[in-house]
Amino acid sequence: MEIKTRIQLRAKTLGALMKDARLASRRSMKDCAEALGISPSTYSSFEKARKSPSLPELEAFAYFLNLPVSHFWGTEALSDDEPATEQFDLPRLVTIRQRIIGAMLRQERIKASISMKALAKEIDIPKSRLKAYELGEREIPIPELEALLAVIGARIDNFFDQDGPIGQWMIRQQAIKDFLDLPPELQAFVREPINRPYLELAQQLHELSADKLRSVAEGILDITF
Repeated sequence: MEIKTRIQLRAKTLGALMKDARLASRRSMKDCAEALGISPSTYSSFEKARKSPSLPELEAFAYFLNLPVSHFWGTEALSDDEPATEQFDLPRLVTIRQRIIGAMLRQERIKASISMKALAKEIDIPKSRLKAYELGEREIPIPELEALLAVIGARIDNFFDQDGPIGQWMIRQQAIKDFLDLPPELQAFVREPINRPYLELAQQLHELSADKLRSVAEGILDITF
């Protein structure tokens, strides 16, 4: 399949997922546009696949609707859970993240030893546009970002926010999911305050090197026998 066709299909899938997420959260297009700092017509163009959001815009959108960003790489429809997240200056966060994404893209391109001209030609975009992407002067639509990363051999999940408020929220969401994936008896054990010392001990042991763990085990055996 040609790259342009893949980009178009990805844009349509992404638009459908965004619309489903918005409707499930009972938010209007105006609500979402205001949260992202864009016009309602621009947001509408995302859902209609006339344009695609950049990764920072999608991260902010997911945060606004209290969803994991990974949802937009799936096909599952959503429930009607109400969003409940602390509100930040999302447009400012998007701007900062655009610059970070551009810098990371440039770093990965250089690491892959691919020139700007060659990479732009590979996905059929002007070199000037790619330069604007790397400088953070222009948002990168996700389908194009995915195509760029596919050429240079990088993973898009490595571009997700890690340290900012959205990144920390994503980590908490994953922690909740991991907890809910535990067997019921382990969930019950973790919930009991009396078991906290055991959990703290387990955490300390987890941080020890293999040699130190071996030494601790040998010491326990000496005491036991």
